[in-house]
Amino acid sequence: MLELSIDEPDELVKVTHALSSHTRLKIIKLLLNYNNMNINEIGEKLGIPVSTVGVNVKVLEEAGLILTEILPASRGAMKVCKRNFDDVRLILNPIKGYKNKTQLYEIEMPIGHFVDVDVQPTCGIANSQSMIITEDDPSSFYIPECKTAEIIWLRQGWLEYRFPRSLPRNIEPKAIEFSLELCSEAPNFNNDWPSDITVWINNIEVGTWTSPGDFGDRRGKNNPEWWHDSSTQYGLLKTFRVDQHRSTVDNTKISDITLRDLQLEKMPYIRFKVGVKPDAVNKGGMNLFGRGFGNYDQDIIMKVHYDALHEE
Repeated sequence: MLELSIDEPDELVKVTHALSSHTRLKIIKLLLNYNNMNINEIGEKLGIPVSTVGVNVKVLEEAGLILTEILPASRGAMKVCKRNFDDVRLILNPIKGYKNKTQLYEIEMPIGHFVDVDVQPTCGIANSQSMIITEDDPSSFYIPECKTAEIIWLRQGWLEYRFPRSLPRNIEPKAIEFSLELCSEAPNFNNDWPSDITVWINNIEVGTWTSPGDFGDRRGKNNPEWWHDSSTQYGLLKTFRVDQHRSTVDNTKISDITLRDLQLEKMPYIRFKVGVKPDAVNKGGMNLFGRGFGNYDQDIIMKVHYDALHEE
């Protein structure tokens, strides 16, 4: 749910403007029924020009009401849209006395700072300067130089990270999110190469996202010059979220796991694991991108949304 207060006028104006158009409301309703659609499909369903769809999608995207990503298509690329929220709550009166104010704890973990690993070839690690390990040698994942990793790939197995739980006391967590750039792992690359990539938090299996391919049709925006054109180029930025009701990836439900199941308060750190299970239906491997590779200038970002009581 998106919650906006009159004390946040800029965000309130942006969202209400996005909702003030019949065309944009039709797009949101359409994405409820079809989950995700590209620009051309939306135009066909609504009977409006693609250019009109593009302008309105941009407004909805800037307001945070929908998410978009660029996916490979038979000719070039296509922009795919998904709803970001099912509910929008507008609070038009300041709340006196005590109120719950949602706050955010955020930390970014370099992809080379894994604390445990179990991988099978094909596998490898590189940074922006060069290959770090001998390709397809799992034992090399334990050398100190792996801390500098900016791209990691494996055919089967997992990587585990530990994030500090540096949260204030007496707070109520509302949601935890992990965002990271991912794709499948194929020889060289293959845009049609599905892989079931699973996420665990505190050893609880949260859910699985199926990557459609190992993308290499164009160079990744951040790739160093020495990285060969025939290799994997970029992934998709995915956000895995667990709240008090369910688990999602990019706001699409993947399981009934909730925050209570994760028992975040039990340990001084939060365990995050990502990989491909040995019994996965699509064993297409995994590429994990850090700041020096792919299309997104980030490593693994954890966000914890929480409520704290404040007296006015």
